[in-house]
Amino acid sequence: MKRRDFLRTSSAATLAIIAARKFEAYASPEASEVKNEASKVFFTKYISPAGMMAAYAALERTLPGKVAVKVSTGEPGSNYLAPTLIKDLVQSVSGTIVECNTAYMGQRSSSANHKQVAANHGFTAIAAVDIMDENGTMSLPFAAGKNITEDIVGSHFKDYQSFLVLSHFKGHAMAGFGGAMKNISIGIGSVEGKCWIHSGGKSRTSPWGGAQTPFLESMAEAGGAVMNSLNGNILFINVMNKLSIDCDCDGHPHAPELDDIGILSSTDPVALDKACVDLIYAADATKRASLVHRMEQQNGIHCLNHAASLGLGSLTYQLVDLDDNTAIEHISGSNDLFTVYPNPIYDQINVTGGDIQSITLTSINGSQLYQTSENKINFQNYPAGLYLLNIKGKRGEKVVKKIIKR
Repeated sequence: MKRRDFLRTSSAATLAIIAARKFEAYASPEASEVKNEASKVFFTKYISPAGMMAAYAALERTLPGKVAVKVSTGEPGSNYLAPTLIKDLVQSVSGTIVECNTAYMGQRSSSANHKQVAANHGFTAIAAVDIMDENGTMSLPFAAGKNITEDIVGSHFKDYQSFLVLSHFKGHAMAGFGGAMKNISIGIGSVEGKCWIHSGGKSRTSPWGGAQTPFLESMAEAGGAVMNSLNGNILFINVMNKLSIDCDCDGHPHAPELDDIGILSSTDPVALDKACVDLIYAADATKRASLVHRMEQQNGIHCLNHAASLGLGSLTYQLVDLDDNTAIEHISGSNDLFTVYPNPIYDQINVTGGDIQSITLTSINGSQLYQTSENKINFQNYPAGLYLLNIKGKRGEKVVKKIIKR
């Protein structure tokens, strides 16, 4: 089945059938015991700055106050998300990139070295970077926890009113896979917190030697503590590219064998990660084999099953294909003053940045169709096809961008 066909026909039930039919060993018994309403998960195949903006716009949420953008800055040599990919989105929310130090002795185990890696990888060039546990830790309660009833995060966590969580979905040597739930648990945990999660609540000083099931459950519980503390002011985007069996904490990752899939977003991290898992199972059997083996070997799905049992999200979802509406196929022009991205919910093209004087929509042969001084153009009345967007700034800037409506 091609990915496009898969997405057009998918629902939580369809995806569950696909996974169960071919991979019964990965279907945890507890999954069928959790009854959740379907959450919306948005998808675009465009792994680009415009795709990131489209995935965010589909959520139709404004994050209040000071926004933390949680993204892995990556060990040198790893497959971390490129700053050029996330720059427009990070800057559109005036975000601060946040991280915590690692519990293993890599190049990000101290704040000074971590900041240097972030700079070397280009993150400080797009936004301020805050190592949240540089000045100590704080505790977030989670009374419902089976293994841990508190999450230990960096003390700077309290400085932010909302979080935008950008996760590179990929395999992981210990968790099986890493996505949104791992990013808000291990990723936001301080060094002490990482040890606490890895050990299943047995140690605050060592991440090694803990049993697998308590570790996976503690990730879900730590994620729950973060979500509860933010009172819903948290959004999630997963990028499914460079799909190695190894994570961004590995400076020598196994080469990706699976083709890039796309960008997904949701207000529900459980549904989001489950959709990513299901898309991997729906991919080419040969190319997915190593990653599927890694996920199953570590029983990674247990984290999501436990999170759902705690009421942190849904294992069922509606997958909404954003590319069925307006999408950017190609951007021409050398000027970065303006960012153009689709808003599929309203069938619009939005423009940000610069000081806009006018936006003119023309056919591919140059015939003018519409002109406005606003920062958006509605596409409801235009058929599928290729269009040119001519953007003029008040200081004389001019950019031409090519748009395709599907």
